[in-house]
Order: sequence, then structure tokens, then C-alpha cells
Amino acid sequence: MLEEIELLNKQEIEITIERLCMQLIENHSGFENTVIIGVQPRGTFLSNRILAKLQTLVSKTKIKSGNVDISFYRDDLLRRDEPILLQEMDMNLTIEGKNVILIDDVLFTGRSIRSAIDALMTFGRPNSVELLTLIDRRYSRHLPIQPNYVGRTIDALESEKVIVEWDEINGIDRILMRKLE
Repeated sequence: MLEEIELLNKQEIEITIERLCMQLIENHSGFENTVIIGVQPRGTFLSNRILAKLQTLVSKTKIKSGNVDISFYRDDLLRRDEPILLQEMDMNLTIEGKNVILIDDVLFTGRSIRSAIDALMTFGRPNSVELLTLIDRRYSRHLPIQPNYVGRTIDALESEKVIVEWDEINGIDRILMRKLE
């Protein structure tokens, strides 16, 4: 039997995104030297929401953004039974000397973020890289990676799965935690 708990509903996700945007504005003010990069596939949904909200809050500023495909930078690339399909990447910019905000939905082991950082380096050498994540699974790191901006921190066991459902895919915005037996 699967037990399911709703961690955040649509309204709570919207409030969390607005709070994260306020923190970004506080630290990056005009975004002149800042680039926002979503980690494909799931971080792009959060990145798009962050960008849309920021544009309403700092409407006079054009924020540079892109999405990075980490498929061929993963450390489990050769361990997979199914081939990895390359995703269409939206990275028509350089990050040379820029302050990069890397965005992903859930920070779990840190391996996807390590892959994203490796992928980023093909687009230049950034001045700095910060991490924004909607959910931080605090006790699950395999690598020493910590977010700079966190929507919600949760303590989840290995047997628990965090599922972010986006309206664009699932028809609803919510975050669930499933306890698997």
C-alpha cells in the first residue's frame, strides 16, 4: 500500500515561488550580470515560473536565461538499460563572468546538480554559481552540494519519494511525498 502526503498545494507553491523571487531580487537587484539556468527536464518548469514572477516584480529588466541538458554529463550514463535521449536545449548565451542561478525542482543526492555544473562549463566560466531548489531533501546527499535558496526543506527517508507535479504535465500543481513499502 502506498501512503501519500501532500507537502505543498498550488497556492503554497505560488507563495514559495514569490518568496524565492524576493530573495533573488535582494541578492541580485538589477540582474545585469545574472543568468538564470533551469536544469532539464524538471527544473525548467520551476525556472519558467521564477522568470515569469521576476518579470512582474522587476519589469524594467530583461533577465537572461536558458536551460541546460545534463543527459551526457550524468555519472550513471553507462549504467542505464535504456539509452538517454538528448533534449532540446535552450542555451543561446554565454555564462562567461556571469553570476549563474541554477534552478532544479528537488535536490536529492546532488548528482544531477554536479552534472549540471559540468554541463554549464561548456558555455563559459561563470563568476559564481548559486543553486535554487523548490525542495531540499536534506538527509540524502551523496555529494557536498547545498542550495543557496530553498523553497521547503524536508526530511525524507530513502524509501520515500518526492514527486513534483506541474500543471503543464499533470494538470495540477502540487508536491507529494510517497512512502513506498
